[in-house]
Amino acid sequence: MNHFELFELPYQFELDGSSLSSTFRELQRQYHPDNVASQDEKTRLQAVQKASQVNDAFQTLKDPVRRAEYMLTLQGIDLKDEQQTMQDPEFLMQQMTLREELESITDSQDEAALFDFGEKAQSLYDALILEVKQALAASQWQEAAVIVRKLKFAEKLRHEVERVEDQLMS
Repeated sequence: MNHFELFELPYQFELDGSSLSSTFRELQRQYHPDNVASQDEKTRLQAVQKASQVNDAFQTLKDPVRRAEYMLTLQGIDLKDEQQTMQDPEFLMQQMTLREELESITDSQDEAALFDFGEKAQSLYDALILEVKQALAASQWQEAAVIVRKLKFAEKLRHEVERVEDQLMS
């Protein structure tokens, strides 16, 4: 049973977050190991495994990048184990330029510039999310895989911005 089936959700990128959360809470209650604490070891182990599966599925489905990557895995495209590198030199140059800009902002400790940069990083991420949503909806798996690779760069950049914000606030 895949994550979408477990949560009784359609196999699509766009998900209803409240439905996902409420189903997660229901599945947690249903498969919580405490419910079978007095039963035999095999039953308790199965409950722990099912609870772990529910948690893993929820973490995967609630995160857009992980969800897209999982959808590709279900199509036989495993990005986690691949050795393929990014083949888009223009995108890679953009990423290098953005990282240099962030480094400069970090050195200057300019909070206003960091805020503006954070918005730029978020816009890049949002644009890529829209692209991957469209590619997955059109069953363009290879195109979606390229976009997910780019999304990982954009997501990492957003995390770096958060890290710098934390440094500047301390």
